[in-house]
Amino acid sequence: MKADKTSITRSIKIARGQLDGVLRMIEEDRYCVDISNQLLATQALLKRVNQEILHAHIRCCVREGLQTDEPNPKLEEALQLLEKLIP
Repeated sequence: MKADKTSITRSIKIARGQLDGVLRMIEEDRYCVDISNQLLATQALLKRVNQEILHAHIRCCVREGLQTDEPNPKLEEALQLLEKLIP
């Protein structure tokens, strides 16, 4: 992985903590809107982390793959990821 592992790891641990918090909120029968807001915050964090990883992938792996005339599996992987991201 070409992205900043320290930053990514820290963000994923934060997201894990947020999900643990959501589970506690559910167990405590907290207000639905509060739970939903926490879920949205976690989703936003995961989306940002995913974007960071994909940006690093495109900047490094895909760029390297484009420097050859050979068929480019890295480019195809990136295109498949984009298809998943765009509903």
